[in-house]
Amino acid sequence: MKILVVGSGGREHAIVTSAAKSPRVDKIYCAPGNAGIASLAECVPIGAMEFDKLVAFAKEKAIDFTIIGMDDPLVGGIVDVFEAEGLKVFGPRKNAAILEGSKAFSKDLMKKYHIPTAAYENFTDPEEALAYLETAKMPIVLKADGLALGKGVLICNTLEEAKEGVRTIMEDKKFGSAGNTMVVEEFMTGREVSVLTFVDGKTIKIMSSAQDHKRAKDGDQGLNTGGMGNFSPSPFYTKEVDEFCRKYIYQPTVDAMAAEGRPFTGVIFFGLMLTEDGPKVLEYNARFGDPEAQVVLPRMKNDMIDVMEACVEGRLDQIDLQFEDNAAVCVVLASDGYPVSYEKGFPITGFENFEGKDDYYCFHAGTAFDENSQIVTNGGRVLGITAKGKDLKEARAKAYEATEWIDFQNKYMRHDIGKAIDEA
Repeated sequence: MKILVVGSGGREHAIVTSAAKSPRVDKIYCAPGNAGIASLAECVPIGAMEFDKLVAFAKEKAIDFTIIGMDDPLVGGIVDVFEAEGLKVFGPRKNAAILEGSKAFSKDLMKKYHIPTAAYENFTDPEEALAYLETAKMPIVLKADGLALGKGVLICNTLEEAKEGVRTIMEDKKFGSAGNTMVVEEFMTGREVSVLTFVDGKTIKIMSSAQDHKRAKDGDQGLNTGGMGNFSPSPFYTKEVDEFCRKYIYQPTVDAMAAEGRPFTGVIFFGLMLTEDGPKVLEYNARFGDPEAQVVLPRMKNDMIDVMEACVEGRLDQIDLQFEDNAAVCVVLASDGYPVSYEKGFPITGFENFEGKDDYYCFHAGTAFDENSQIVTNGGRVLGITAKGKDLKEARAKAYEATEWIDFQNKYMRHDIGKAIDEA
């Protein structure tokens, strides 16, 4: 089989790594890819939003199966474009990707189908939002409706902070058109857990749980980022939590989308909050999380291509999805200053330390080749250093050990990824 993966980050490197393990796969292309992906796939200089060029390339190379990694092309309708040309593609159509593309849509869906989530209101007028906040209980959460690279969520502890948040999202448009509509949501407390699932429109299969660390600095301080590290499984995702979510959240979401005429095929990422009142949905994503993919996919026993094909062909019920009885931890090596401002172009050394080590992975997120074919930093999140171990403590120790193998100027990381493991 010839495979095309669309995207350029750590998630796509994890997807390409899993695809390369399939005995059915002969050749992998990635558009646009990055310097790490280039060791496994032929990188093609086509942007993820250049749908016509991607379709033309898939036809020219007789691609058998395309996997869309990123949210922007999914929400933009790339799956519809590929399907219209008779090309086999993994991911939700545009009318289903709205589950991530619009927080207002997803909140309304949950309300209509009684799926547990935080109380909320949607606003398109900043003055109405400000008036509502005058009587709201603090702290409160403000969310830009559209895609904002995981950064369009503000937690406001005071009315003054909330008013400033309305200005940031709706008036100053810090997150662009994503802030045309804003969701104001009650503040929930509890453990956060991420659960990735495969869906074929009607059947849902649950992958292993994970837990993200969004804040830039140790102790969950600093600004929200795309994710500074992750571990899987979450010790807080118990059998009881799983049973509740399967009954009241996972299948009801799939059924709700089907009932709305928006059958969902692909990956649904459930962001959950384990509250005193039980699990509730914080957010949906319509694709693999990043860096969740980096800790979940290496633990999957199945051939990923088999599972994805079963989703596209509507026969996921025939797949016995299995994961290794172990753990994985990912620590993101970032450029100092991320997510605000940072320099690029610094040479990276130490990749050879990962060669021949089965339990260690160095997933590239923001890397590129310079004019001398040296791998250099090319983003805020540069690498995802992942390790597997018999349990979370061993995986965490190995991951942090491996972060020392890599060096580049302005290297920055959190030192408490998975610290919650010690408290479980």
